[in-house]
Amino acid sequence: MSYVDELFGLKGKTAAVIGGGGVLAGAMAEGLAGAGADVAILDLNPENAEKRAASIAKRGVRSLALKVDVTQKTDIQAACDRLVSEWGKVDILINAPGINSGTPFFEITEDEWEKILQVNLRGVFWASQIFGKQMVARKSGSIINISSASSGPPISKVFTYAVSKAGVNNLTQNLAREWATQGVRVNAIAPGFFPAEQNRKLLTEERIADIFRHTPMNRFGEADELVGAVLWLSSPRASGFVTGSIIWVDGGFHAMTI
Repeated sequence: MSYVDELFGLKGKTAAVIGGGGVLAGAMAEGLAGAGADVAILDLNPENAEKRAASIAKRGVRSLALKVDVTQKTDIQAACDRLVSEWGKVDILINAPGINSGTPFFEITEDEWEKILQVNLRGVFWASQIFGKQMVARKSGSIINISSASSGPPISKVFTYAVSKAGVNNLTQNLAREWATQGVRVNAIAPGFFPAEQNRKLLTEERIADIFRHTPMNRFGEADELVGAVLWLSSPRASGFVTGSIIWVDGGFHAMTI
């Protein structure tokens, strides 16, 4: 076994990726499997989950697709119970559910506000509570929440989404503090602009020009460019003293002012 494998290898680890049927979380799931972890794909869209699980299984690891609606606590609990029953444990949880909207502030309805917060923040809270409980009981685990460049300072035109992701950052740091002596690490990755289905409709030519002006690398991110941070935070050897961190993977967006 090479030094890199010893440092970042995840053979024998199990992971649950919520939102793993999507583009970004799907790439993260593939990365975990490539490092040797067994990976369960939890997603509202069962077809997307099945496709991703089938792709992962080709890597020679165990994979499972489960339909999960993160607005339903019972769905999350059932998924966790099944994984613990069949695989014995869940070592890694990636919380990547997400919906977005570009509704102007005065036009945001109560229903829209509640739906975005339920998926993006409450779902992360419930999943952390449910999966985190079995991690704390074993005194071992890594939770990786997916935040956003919009989490602060906020980005225009995605008001409710930005509020929800700011909450994810706070939740991440609260849980990191809470479980720091329990063997469970909680961190977040804050991607910059990675075009995906949930934000593509917001990317007008004017918007893209604004984004590139504020991104020193002058381009969008590619989904695979999130994998390195995921493997680092998942490995207890590589990041054993890392908790409560927000890791910016944004082409320099967070470092830019004018």
